[in-house]
Parts: sequence; C-alpha cells; structure tokens
Amino acid sequence: MASLFRPFQRSYNFMYRTAHEKPAIFYSVILGTIGPVMVVVIPPIREHFGYVPPPEIPSSYPCEPRRPISGYEDE
Repeated sequence: MASLFRPFQRSYNFMYRTAHEKPAIFYSVILGTIGPVMVVVIPPIREHFGYVPPPEIPSSYPCEPRRPISGYEDE
C-alpha cells in the first residue's frame, strides 16, 4: 500500500527541494498553474457576490436616423 503513495511523496520532496534551491522557478510554476484555474473558478464566485458586468462600450458613434431627401426631383 505504501508503494501506491510513493509518487506523491517523491513529488512533494521534489517540490520542497525546488522551493528552497530555485524559488523563482518554483513560484513561477505555481503562479502559472493558478492562472488557468482562476479563469474557471472566479466568474461564478463574482456572480455569487452580485457582480454585474458594465455595459458594453459602443463600437460606433450614435447617429440619428437619416431623413428622406426631398426637393431634388427624386421619386
């Protein structure tokens, strides 16, 4: 049964050693794995707390509807 958990123990020992010997690489890997997880986890949490997304920014200038042209012999 102990051999079943051996890969996890080796992984833990590797991460422990790497955190002490190469902290910049270790923490960059940790932050790199947290990013994609946050993409999935954060939006439902924001909705739960009542976050309302802002209105969309208009993509064009709002113009009034054009009036039909009259007086130029167009029919």
